[in-house]
Order: sequence, then C-alpha cells, then structure tokens
Amino acid sequence: MLHEILLSLSGHPSPLLTADHESPTQILSPPEKALLSSIAHLSELHCKLLAHTSTIISTHPSSICQAVATTIRSVHLAAFQRKVLEVEDGILRRDAGSVGAYNIVPLTAIVGQFSEWTRRMEWFLEVVEYMMRGHGGGKKCSGPMIIDWLCNALQTGYVDIEEAALSLVKVAETSWLKQVSGWVLYGRLPGFGREDFFIQQVDGDIEEYESKKELLPAFVTTSTAASLLFVGRSLNHIRVKGMSSATSSELSLLSKHLRELSTLKFPINSANFSRVIASIRLSLSKTTLQKLLPLSKVIEVLSLLREFFLLGRGEFAIALISEADDKIRQRWRRSDNLGYEKRDGLGNIVVKDGEVSTVLTRTWAAMGLLQGQDEDQDEDDILELARDLVQLVITKNFAPTPIKTSLDTSPVAKIATTPFRTLLLSVPVALTMHIPSPIDLFLAPSDVHIYTSINAYLLSIHRAHLRLTDMWKITSLRRDHPAPPGPPYGSSNFGRSKVLTLRHRAKERSAAMRTVWATSSAGVFFLGETEAYLQGEVVQGTWTGFKNWLSGETASRPTSSSQDVDEDEDIWMQAGRETPTLTGILHTHDPQSLADAHRRYLSALASSLLLTIPSFTDPLFHLLQQIDHLVALVHRIHSIWQSLDLEADEGVVDAFSDFHKEEKDVRAQLVVIAGRVKGAIEVLVGCLREVDQSKEGWSDGFEELVLGEEGAYVPAKVGRVDRLLMKLDFGGWFDGGKKAGGLDDLRFDDDDIL
Repeated sequence: MLHEILLSLSGHPSPLLTADHESPTQILSPPEKALLSSIAHLSELHCKLLAHTSTIISTHPSSICQAVATTIRSVHLAAFQRKVLEVEDGILRRDAGSVGAYNIVPLTAIVGQFSEWTRRMEWFLEVVEYMMRGHGGGKKCSGPMIIDWLCNALQTGYVDIEEAALSLVKVAETSWLKQVSGWVLYGRLPGFGREDFFIQQVDGDIEEYESKKELLPAFVTTSTAASLLFVGRSLNHIRVKGMSSATSSELSLLSKHLRELSTLKFPINSANFSRVIASIRLSLSKTTLQKLLPLSKVIEVLSLLREFFLLGRGEFAIALISEADDKIRQRWRRSDNLGYEKRDGLGNIVVKDGEVSTVLTRTWAAMGLLQGQDEDQDEDDILELARDLVQLVITKNFAPTPIKTSLDTSPVAKIATTPFRTLLLSVPVALTMHIPSPIDLFLAPSDVHIYTSINAYLLSIHRAHLRLTDMWKITSLRRDHPAPPGPPYGSSNFGRSKVLTLRHRAKERSAAMRTVWATSSAGVFFLGETEAYLQGEVVQGTWTGFKNWLSGETASRPTSSSQDVDEDEDIWMQAGRETPTLTGILHTHDPQSLADAHRRYLSALASSLLLTIPSFTDPLFHLLQQIDHLVALVHRIHSIWQSLDLEADEGVVDAFSDFHKEEKDVRAQLVVIAGRVKGAIEVLVGCLREVDQSKEGWSDGFEELVLGEEGAYVPAKVGRVDRLLMKLDFGGWFDGGKKAGGLDDLRFDDDDIL
C-alpha cells in the first residue's frame, strides 16, 4: 500500500487511489479513505502538471510560457519528486519521523509530510491552465500576459505561493529581457517567438516596425516602449543600410549597455527599467545617431516639408495648379477632337499615372524658370532636394489618416476623410515624398501621409481662391459699354440704333450676372480670409514655434522703443520689464525627441487647421465643388455670348448648336449654383461658430508636459477661430434672399457685396 501511494505521488496513477471504494467488498476503512483522498488529489495534480507542462514546452508559441513551464517542471515538480524520495528513504531507514513502534508506518504521517504541497500544486496547475487557456475569448496566452499574471500573484497572503511566484517571475522576465536585449543591443528581432514580441514588422515593409500595446508587460511605460522601438529601429537601420563597421561606435557601446541591463533586479521595477532604457537611448544618440542625423539635415528636410507641402513657397502651389488645369483642358480638348465612334466615356478624360508625373515635372520646370529670372539668387538647395524627393502620384483609397503620436498606446486623432485630393486633377492624387536614409530615423511614412492630407486641404482652398479671382480677368463679362461706331455710321440712325441695341444687350447680361459677381465676391472674401487665417496664423505660427524649439531660440515679446519710454520713469522698473531678445543657444535633440516633437507638432497643426472636424471639412468640400461648377458655368456663358454676338453682329451661324437654348439653361444654372455657393458659405460660417463655442480640437497637441522631460516641445497655442469669425462678417447678405422670398431677388441685396 505504501508502495502504491509513493508511486502515485511520483506521477504514476494507481488503482488503489482511483478505484471506487463504495462497494461492499471495500478494503479501506472510512478514515483511510478520507486520508487517501488528499493523496489522490495531490497525485492527480502532479499527473496533470506533468502532462500540461510537456504540452506547453513542445507546442506553445511563446518562448516565455515555455520557460515558465520548463521551470515548473524542472524545478518545482523536481523538488516535489525529491520530497517523495525523501519520504521513501525515511521509511526504508526506519526514521522515527515516519516509522512508529513495531515498524508501523502511520498513514497520517505520510499524509502530513505532503500537506504543504497541496496549495502549491493547485496554484501551479492554475498557472499552467492559464497559459494553455489564455485570457478568454479565444485569445492565446502571450509572454507579457503571463508576466503580468505572475506579478499580480505576488500579492498573495501565502508565503509559499509568493516564493513560487517570485521564482517564476524571475524566469519569465529574464526570458523577456533576453528578447529585449537582442533588439536593444543589435536591432534584431528574436529568432523564436517573434509573434510574442511587442515589436512587429509592418506588413509590406521589411524596414518599418511598430509597437504592439497588447504585447507589452505592465511595467513598461508608453514612453519606454517608444524608446525601445526607436533604439532597435535605429540599430536595425544602421545594420541594413550597411553603415556599421568593426570600429563603429554602436559596437563599442555594447559592453556598456550590457552592464546597464545587468543592473536590473527582479522583479523588474518600472522606474529602473525606464532609466536604463533612457540611458541606452541617450548614449546611442550622442555617439552614433548624432553623426548620422545632424540638426542641419533635419531642419533642411522640415523646411522642405514646410515650403512645398504646407505651401510656404507660394509660387510652387500656383505653378502646380496651373499645370494641373492645363492638363485637364488638354484632356477635354483631345476628347472633343475625337470622332463620336472613338469615344469611350470617361476613358479619354481621366488623367493617367504618367500624365500626373508629367504635371509635377512641368511644375519643376516652371520653378526653374522663375529661379533663372533672378540672376542674383543663389542656387536653391531645398528646391533641388525637393526635385529628388517629392512625388505626385495617384492614390487608390480614402482611408482616414491617423495622427500618430510617438506612443502607439495614446488615443490618435483621425484626419477627416473628406476627399480634397480629387479636386486638383479630378482623380485622387497626392503629393508625397520619398524618405531617404537616415531621415527615416525620425520621419515615418505616417508623418508624410499627414503632410499629404494637409497639402491637399490647403491646396484645394488656394486653387478655388485662384479660380474665383481669375474670373475678374474676363473683362467683357465684368464691364462692357459698347461705343458708337466711327463716322459716318455713328451719326446715322442705323448707327444709333445699333449702339442702343448693343448697350441694351450688355445691360441685360450685366443684370443677369449681378448675382454671380456678388456671390463670387463673397466667395473670394471668404476664401481669402480663411486662407490668410490658416496660412498666416496657424501654419506660420506653429512652424515658427517648432523651428525655434529645434534651434534652441527663445522669442521674446516685442518691447517698446526707447523713445516711447517716459524719461522720468525708474530705470530699474524699465529694466525689469525688458525681456531677453533672441538667443542662439544651440540645443541638441536625439532623433526620438525630434520624432516625438514632430508628431506633436503635426497633431497640433492638423487640429488647429480644423482638419480633424468632419462637420467643417465636408461643407468646405461642398463649397469648393460648387465654386468649380460656378467658374465652369461662367466660362461657358462667356463662350455662348461670344458665339451669339458673332451670329448677331457678323452673321456667323453654327448650324449644329442652339446657343439661345443653351444660354437659357446656363443662366438658370448660374442662379441655382450661385445660391448653393451662398448657402455653403452660410453653412461654413455657422460651423465655425459651433467650433468656436465648443472649442473642439483646441486641446489636441497642447497638453502641458508637467511631468515630461525638461525642454520638451509644447506646441504654440495659435489659431483661435474667433479671430477668423470676427473678419467673416457678411452683414445682412445671408438674410436678404430669405426675406425677399427667393433666389431671383438676391440681386437686390448685393450692393454691399459689389
């Protein structure tokens, strides 16, 4: 019987413990059955642990879970096996602790020696089942999940459970730290259990990585996770690009970084781990990355983005819009010249990929001509860099562009999905940029996507503004007062009647266009003030603050001149009010700090531009569409009136066109579209008032970094919507049509606009 008990405790099921003893021929008394039930339970726990740990070691995808299961099997279950052998040895040696008088071995003594293992084995089984079962909902247990679970188990009130949990925590964190050390020291992902590591490759890009929040242990803060991602990504970048050599500084720092990692104590403390990773990041930045990515190169690339994506260089935007309009006109002209049987719908009108790249090429040529006209101007390095990096491509989708901060765990704002990209060439095109090495250490593709969305937004507003102002170049539509013909026809009855007829016709057309010109003037005013606000206040103010932070300059408030100061005023009070002027102290920022600050800058910029508020961007897109329609109708009515004039004055008749019917249709459409433009402007002003009242988007990116690092970038608070609303005062123009009773009476309320 003792032999069966010891064998069953060693992991071999015994029928003595598993059989049903309720039969009449039972051989055990009730007290013996009660004692053996605890032994049977312990034997069952041991057998389950052996089976489950074997399964985890051989099949579990997580190397950390495998390490924990191996520790349970090779350390704790081995200790239990040694306990069984120790009890057996005591019985064979007739130890007084196990053998009583007359060589009788009391069953209570055997059970008592294993009583302390029951709670521990039950807890081990709970750990193993958690690793096999996972968190629930079909989610498998990962390494960080078991680390967090074991760390929570340290808070138990049982000393033996706490000791066992501490031993497993040390093993799990050591296994996780080995994965981290390979990434932090060499920039390599773990060879086994890569799916369990929190750094993952981005799909479709072997050189881009991202941090998964769900694969991070609880002691890793978001800022530390960002530092880990940056350090490993930088080392991998150096290795992949072939910048490393036997004498590279990052290799000489290996021993130092290993010593810093070896100072960590288990269980890992969040503050200590953050301190070690920050030390490694700063050490790598000051030695290797500072040489690869000097501040001058960073400012050069950011200046390129400011000038060409944020329309800091106005001539580029004008040239791009002009070339795009020329390309669209060429496509329509080519389509009109084709025979009817050769036309295939929109296939002859839609712009192709090659033509889109040609538009940008011609834009660069126009920029080169402008630069060549100024002989005193030096060679523009930023323009040459833009020629190599900036691209104009056709995009395929309209997925929302996330504004990613440096921490993947923080909430990300979404740029509105309004398709501003379709306005330039009638197909979704995007101005993008190839990120060269080593600029990709701080500039991510997601940042370029944000720049692309902002560029399409600003460029579409600028394009509509230019198209509206170009209407004033059609002088014959705006003012036409026919002069009498020269003598002798001017003094004849026929000449006088001819002049009266021409002037009556011009007066009638001027009255028909009155509403259009009034609405166009209001549109020019609205777009001009909105563009001045977005470009002059938001973009320029945010960029100035960011550039000052990069260069370490601190701008002071303007002070009064010495002539304005009262001579009798105390000079000490005057000196106390004076603030220091610009200082050119150069501050060095590591690439991760640059990346964090740059993403914070982009987030603040998109929020201040109201690009994250669909309730504003959707009506704005509708307004821009209606303006395009209005401009097209104005040019159409102009060509129709020219044809009618030729027909009436010169006798040139087009037998295939009914210009009188077209004139009637276009004039009716002009009234409708002018009303839509006016309504869209009214809706946008109302949206701006709602934004101003709700202060939506004001706090994004402007959080005060009270507990952040010293000298961290905080975006300047620019772009108050109420400043724009103060300028967008249309008086009673919006109420005129409603009071008069229709769109046809709008012309009587347009005096203030004209």
